[in-house]
Amino acid sequence: MAELRAYEEIGKLCDQLLNDIGCDFVGLAIQNQIGPDIRWHYAAGNRNDKFKRITVRYGKGIAGRVISTGTAMMITNFPNAIYGKTIEYPIMLAEQLISSYAVPIFYNGVPKGVLLVGRRQHYSFPEMEQKKVQQAARCLEGIL
Repeated sequence: MAELRAYEEIGKLCDQLLNDIGCDFVGLAIQNQIGPDIRWHYAAGNRNDKFKRITVRYGKGIAGRVISTGTAMMITNFPNAIYGKTIEYPIMLAEQLISSYAVPIFYNGVPKGVLLVGRRQHYSFPEMEQKKVQQAARCLEGIL
């Protein structure tokens, strides 16, 4: 029951963020409890359900890099000027995102998740929108 309530709260928060900053996509990825892999668990504004089948390695792609560094990451014109190969960014490919901003979600002081917002066109997220994403990530830390 508590798990269902948490999932509903996550959904509300992601939907609200989607509307507040006018982005096309909001996703939540969490590192597996056992092992280093990271999976996408929730999405709003998604075009399909591919995100549910995406697993990335620690340190790879957006989710893996944000968790491994514990810092935010912005992509403004995918697939140009990215670190690594295009196929290492499956969420960008699956959702046809061109720009994204992702922040870490901490559990007991350790980065274990990622909150990502994305747009399907070239875009640089201004500081005000970055702060809203960071605030939403802090709220998610309280839920998770």
